[in-house]
Amino acid sequence: MSDAPALLPVEEARARILGLCTPLPPEWVPMDDALGRALAEDVLARRTLPPWDNSAMDGYAVRTADLLGPLPIRLTVGETVFAGKLPVREVVPGTCARIMTGAPLPSGADAVVMRERTRPVPEAPDTVDILEAPGPGQFIRPRGEDAREGDVLLRRGTPLGIPELGLLWAQGMASVPVPRRPRVAVLSTGDELCRVDEPPGGRIVDTNAPALALAVRRAGGVPTLLGIARDTPEAVREALARADGFDVVLTSAGVSVGDHDFVKDALEALGVAQHFWRVAIKPGKPLVVGQRGAALFLGLPGNPTSSLVTFELFVRPALRRLLGLEDVEPARVSGRLEGRLSKAPGLAHFVRVMATWRAGELWAKPLGTQTSGALRSASAATHLLHFPREHSSLTDGSHVELIPLSWVA
Repeated sequence: MSDAPALLPVEEARARILGLCTPLPPEWVPMDDALGRALAEDVLARRTLPPWDNSAMDGYAVRTADLLGPLPIRLTVGETVFAGKLPVREVVPGTCARIMTGAPLPSGADAVVMRERTRPVPEAPDTVDILEAPGPGQFIRPRGEDAREGDVLLRRGTPLGIPELGLLWAQGMASVPVPRRPRVAVLSTGDELCRVDEPPGGRIVDTNAPALALAVRRAGGVPTLLGIARDTPEAVREALARADGFDVVLTSAGVSVGDHDFVKDALEALGVAQHFWRVAIKPGKPLVVGQRGAALFLGLPGNPTSSLVTFELFVRPALRRLLGLEDVEPARVSGRLEGRLSKAPGLAHFVRVMATWRAGELWAKPLGTQTSGALRSASAATHLLHFPREHSSLTDGSHVELIPLSWVA
């Protein structure tokens, strides 16, 4: 009877990893560097915006009380108010003000008539015929519609997209508090690997470390490549010992049950508490997760596609949590399967597919090869299709869950 630990379901493994992650300490960064990050604290509005009632249209600021009789009604134009200028005259009975979009509303006016609902009077250029009677407040953007001074403008944990940064710029903010970016060490292991600038000599070029470093950067982290550790316990321990000071340490290969799989032993020797090993998925079953202090250690499989898939399912959510984001689960969309799939129950498969819209639905076509070492299918994939662990077959047209891939250009 085997004493190997039970395989964890994907959702439980991800939940355990996220349970080890808390947002990193805050730093104030320029707004340009905050895109995609999360607020480290609530932000209060410093300014009331807009600071005055203003016009939502080019037209005429009017008193609705002047427009209760039969139309058209002729009014005297007291002034023209441009955006960026303050009005100087009150709109008194029988008058109006020509006004531009965004311009402050003159006192006395309580509505705006759009220019298309008026008619010029050639013989009396200082007057205008109003062809439509507006209701009070029509085409007026009220003071404080966007923000009122002292109100909570954005909550801690809010992802900072372009509209959110626009809100903060409008408040006169040039920098913003966000958790600092995770520092991530990336290490490859294996005698069969060489750097891209080395002659192979019977080896293969290490693609895992540079690819994972790019994935880390895209997820918001700051990667550092630690090189390639050779397949000896001493070399692996020495390489991992250089990872002090990092928030996350990623290794690829050396976490399975082969004679040269030394990562688990090296982590133990360095005092890393291992929380679990192996997940019920394909590709990517051998996954080691541990922690030393606040540093998170994730040993990923060595096959190139397995390392990318496990990054997508487990590492990227962890980095997002360290960045202070709250909604870190992989995004999911509904689709339909083009073709058929079958497998033995027990492992959840994450099938690389190319998804396209057809007749209002997203159809997912599995790519030609699903082997863990084939990067070509990863390069063509747009989504991962979740083939649940308890299922053994999916028929053509089946409704399926799809995970958009962050590595797609």
